[in-house]
Amino acid sequence: MSRLIAIINQKGGVGKTTTTANLCHALAELGKKVTVIDFDPQGHLAVSFGIISHNISGIDAAMLKEKSVNEQAVKVRENLQLIAAGSRLKEVEQMGNNGSPRGILLRDALKGQLLDQDFIFIDCPPSSGLLVANALIATREILVPMASDFLALQGLSHLMGTVKRFEGALKRQYKISVVISRYMSTRRISNQVLNILLSHFPNEILATMIRETALLAECPSFGQTILEYSPKSRSARDFRNLANDFLENRVMTNDKK
Repeated sequence: MSRLIAIINQKGGVGKTTTTANLCHALAELGKKVTVIDFDPQGHLAVSFGIISHNISGIDAAMLKEKSVNEQAVKVRENLQLIAAGSRLKEVEQMGNNGSPRGILLRDALKGQLLDQDFIFIDCPPSSGLLVANALIATREILVPMASDFLALQGLSHLMGTVKRFEGALKRQYKISVVISRYMSTRRISNQVLNILLSHFPNEILATMIRETALLAECPSFGQTILEYSPKSRSARDFRNLANDFLENRVMTNDKK
């Protein structure tokens, strides 16, 4: 059975799409069958894989019951397929569908689909609107990329409040994993934020931190992940280690501060 994971952070600039693209590719490299859904109307994830057409349909058409999710999947790498956002995804928040509640459009679209996949990741927009609500209703597992700065910490507090509300309403508890992204060991604030996170999220922070490098900012402009753009780099090594952390549930402990 596929694991369905929503990648969420309501604050922008935390490395969410960078984490999504590179983690998914690293898992695919390990032989896992991975589908990633670009659930952000900006479509940056598709660009990260080299897809720059603005006219392709994607998860938008599946949610509006015009196409099946399986029909919308496009192979982008070995073992890795992408479902693009589609040009109408930004309109979904204003659209109903045959009288169905708008918050369950994604859940309904995914029913019976992608059954041969090991993982389905949903790259959510940096907001707390209807699209994020759809993702939270559809899944029971959340991955939170978290930059090591003070404002990101404030954003995380807001996100956790949203998650708690959904847990209460849906009577479920999400499995939460945190990824430390854009980490700079030379900045004192990075270590301060890490210490705070370790105290508030024991056994939920994946062991490998993604260190900030210029390479990670460069590779999307070439339509490549870091595993292709600079496969022997420190950043590529970070993401390969992170993929193993994710598979083996290897988490950071307080002695790694």
